Amino acid sequence: MQQLIVINPKDNVATATTDLQKGQEIKVEAGNASVLIRLKCDIGFGHKVAIMDIQSGSAVYKYGEEIGLTTNNISLGEHVHVLSQRGRGDLSN
Repeated sequence: MQQLIVINPKDNVATATTDLQKGQEIKVEAGNASVLIRLKCDIGFGHKVAIMDIQSGSAVYKYGEEIGLTTNNISLGEHVHVLSQRGRGDLSN
């Protein structure tokens, strides 16, 4: 079973299919590339993790679509969540 899934090759996050622990190393397939990720924190089932470094103010992609913008730098293996991203619905504020 894949522990992290990338839905679209354009995505810069993967989704956890189970609870994951800080320090785990997981190989993720993203299109024709594979990335080895060492988790920087615990990641809960259904939560997102960065599969590359994402700069502050950059788009977060899931399903091949922009789902929000980062509010700070997010490193490979970090949790991507509401404290580090503003969703599309928040952008009008």
